Amino acid sequence: MSLHPSSSSTRTIGWDLGGVHVKAALVEDGRVRAVVQAPCPLWRGLPALDAALAGLPDWTRGPARHAVTMTGELTDCFADRADGVAQLAGWAVRALPGAVAIYAGRAGFVTPDAAAGLSPDIASANWYATASLVGRLVPAAFLVDIGSTTADLIPVVQGRPAARGYSDAERLETGELVYTGVVRTPLLALGASAPFRGRRTALMAETFAATADIYRLLGDLPPGEDQQDTMDLKGKSVPETETRLARMIGRDRHEGSAADWARLAGHFAEAQLRLLHDAAAVILSRGALPDEAPVIACGAGRFVAARLAARLGRPCRDLADLIAPHLAPEAADWASTCGPAVAVGLLGGDPGAA
Repeated sequence: MSLHPSSSSTRTIGWDLGGVHVKAALVEDGRVRAVVQAPCPLWRGLPALDAALAGLPDWTRGPARHAVTMTGELTDCFADRADGVAQLAGWAVRALPGAVAIYAGRAGFVTPDAAAGLSPDIASANWYATASLVGRLVPAAFLVDIGSTTADLIPVVQGRPAARGYSDAERLETGELVYTGVVRTPLLALGASAPFRGRRTALMAETFAATADIYRLLGDLPPGEDQQDTMDLKGKSVPETETRLARMIGRDRHEGSAADWARLAGHFAEAQLRLLHDAAAVILSRGALPDEAPVIACGAGRFVAARLAARLGRPCRDLADLIAPHLAPEAADWASTCGPAVAVGLLGGDPGAA
């Protein structure tokens, strides 16, 4: 299926400007050639974006058409989302060589000058890009994009996003946005207690450990996806990870065995999966998706999305497999992690895309 006009050579870089990561995808003649993700502490201000850009591969700074989506507008360095959208659009114009188009979701691509007036459409609309891309390739699907911080659960019906909410606030109400991810979520957000050595213990009301700790300990989180600082700003070895996990239940590491800490990590992983399953059950209860519609998994937590698909009794396809005809093999792993950047890069060659 064609995603681009074929009349001329095109070079597009899709950008997803987030609050903790910057993601970019290089698309040439409708084919994803390279994808990259880098940490970016945007809450420190726009200079964090400058620093992240300087550390990215050379192709990210080359002349191209730049298609930009964002979630970073919600970070607290901005007065509000409208201010964040305007400042991020302005940064893109200043920092990226070439024409810049801002992705406004349901309103399509718009010029940076128009961004401030369309901030409700632009703010955190990256999920809409991925869902729109999926809809161009399969008519019915359940997009499950689990990232470092949040999860998007988006039904795609008749080839279009069929979310009932659009803004973050609306999607939190509908369950289409679940504020949980596989790297940054404090374990305290997954419950008030946990089982340990035959008893149930309350958790410490502290941010001693995050989901990266549990998935690192369980061997699920690839090192390349584990880009954020730990909660205590210490290392990511097994002993250091177990130490943080032990503190969540008021203990020291020596008070449990490796098997004890692995079981505790498994409990938190199950608790997170239950949150996602509950949200998915409500969305699927609308009856809009046929039973055979697959889960399309993407994001750093696509391994959790695959488990969710199994629990829902649905087939699961990785986003990279879905877009394989448009994807260079060497870009496959990061393409699934950086779905929205890939999506706006592929859709960016079509001015009317939404």
